[in-house]
Amino acid sequence: MRKLLVIGIGAGNPDHMTVQAIAGLNRADVLFIPDKGAGKNDLAELRREICDRFVTNPKSRRVEFDVPVRAEPTSSYRSTVDDWHEAIAAIYEALIRDEIAENGCGAFLIWGDPSLYDSALRILERVRLRNNVAFELEVIPGITAIQALAASHKMALNRIGDSILVTTGRRLTEEGLASNAGSTVVMLDGKCAFNTLADPDVVIHWGAYLGTPDEIIVSGRLGDVGAEIEKVREEARRQKGWIMDTYLLRKPGEPEDI
Repeated sequence: MRKLLVIGIGAGNPDHMTVQAIAGLNRADVLFIPDKGAGKNDLAELRREICDRFVTNPKSRRVEFDVPVRAEPTSSYRSTVDDWHEAIAAIYEALIRDEIAENGCGAFLIWGDPSLYDSALRILERVRLRNNVAFELEVIPGITAIQALAASHKMALNRIGDSILVTTGRRLTEEGLASNAGSTVVMLDGKCAFNTLADPDVVIHWGAYLGTPDEIIVSGRLGDVGAEIEKVREEARRQKGWIMDTYLLRKPGEPEDI
């Protein structure tokens, strides 16, 4: 039966690669590299750099494939994402069927960790449920943007006896800061949702291109640095054509533990 590895490659720095991930790359006969278009060439290039640096298996080969662009959300965000995932599932199915030998091994290189705000595993489950191609699945974890954010800001994510919420920019806009979480990590925020918060004393620790030579970090009171982050973010996105950023929010009046 075909073997499929889903490998977390870290938040953007090749040095984030774990020993387990490197071994996984070298077990694979074929390495799948997604191409998200001209504006995001850096994302594919990082995967190529990782393969160049760590793959020593002379029998391995690379297969690049185009990722369809997700449509702009309609009145039903979930429906829009569902259609997008269905289109990607068809591509995954064809790759597995046509590029991996019956008893061969293939690998998808996933930014960050496959189990945290990434849809590859859900999409592969769609492929499995179609029953057109059988495969065994193995997941290899990777360093997340959340870990890289905490390291770059030289802080611990948690405070003693306190909880952490991981959410999205869309949810932050809809729901605000949760009352039962002292720290909130926000991912997948394309619209600076922190600007929707009414309290200027909320502390933000923000980072983009975490762990890479292009890393940018800013922290402070939201009232002091919110506009700066928005400006810096837009300029960085304009220059590179894409941006990946993550941030942590903490409520005011709750000092750090020592």
